[in-house]
Parts: sequence; structure tokens; C-alpha cells
Amino acid sequence: MDQILNKVGSYWVGQKANKELNSVGEDINSLSTSIEGGTKWLVNKIKGKMQKPLPELLKEYNIAVGIFPRDATNYEFNEETRKLTVYIPSICEVGYKDSTVLRFSTTVTGYLEKGKLADVEGMKTKVMIWVKVTCITTDGGKIHFTAGLKRTRSRDAYEVLRDGVGVDKF
Repeated sequence: MDQILNKVGSYWVGQKANKELNSVGEDINSLSTSIEGGTKWLVNKIKGKMQKPLPELLKEYNIAVGIFPRDATNYEFNEETRKLTVYIPSICEVGYKDSTVLRFSTTVTGYLEKGKLADVEGMKTKVMIWVKVTCITTDGGKIHFTAGLKRTRSRDAYEVLRDGVGVDKF
């Protein structure tokens, strides 16, 4: 009887261990979709600290939630330095309902403050030619893009997540 119980117990423990290992394997497979952004995610998951979705972080800092393409889900945010790094699967453009077009590199960085994303790298807008966006600020119902000069737009055009359209180069 003891031998049977030992075998059943061993089988049960083995099945539980396999499920746990499969779960870790699935996490690692999903991590491989974005190695750079995913490493921070895995470290946080191991620590038991889950990262909030990017739109939620942007909303917390009073930045329009639809500023980045919908598939920009991996990011790193250092709360001490306020440096935000957003990972985008491929170079793309996003058109907004006010006819503005933003082009994104695969990595966009900046420093996040309440109502402001400063020292932006990896984002351009079209003003006859493609011009680097260096700062995004919001106040009330307005959003301001600094790209050589400051352009003010209605913020509600940037409150909806949109899909990016792939382009060849940034």
C-alpha cells in the first residue's frame, strides 16, 4: 500500500512540477517577442511586481493615452529618474483624427513628468518634411508638440489607441 501511495504521490508532484515548468516556459516564449522590453518585465514578474499597462501609466502622468501605437505594450519606466523607454515592434506611422501623422522608431525614449514627455528620441512628425519631436506637453484640452517649433492640437485626437502602419525607415 505504501508503495502505491508513494507512486501516486510522486506522479502528482511530478504533474504539478511539469505545470509550473510549462508556465515558466510560456512566459519565456512570450518574452522572446521583445527581448529588450521583456527582460525588465520578467525581472519584475519574478520579483512579484507587475507593470501597469502603458496607457494607464500615461494617464497617471496626464499624457494622452493614444500617443503611442496600440502595439507599443512593452516599456521600461525608472521612477527615480523618470526615464521612459517604449518598445515598438517595428518602425511605423500613426495617423490621428486631426490629420497629424507621427512616425515611431522601434525605441522611443523621454523623461516623463506630469503633463510632459521631454527630451524625446525616436519620434517624428510631418511638417512638410519629417521633423524630430523633442517634447510633448498637455494642458487642459490641448496637446503641444515641440518639433522645431511648437504646434498645439486638440488633445482628444490623441486619446484613442490606434494601429501603426509599417514603414521602411525611420
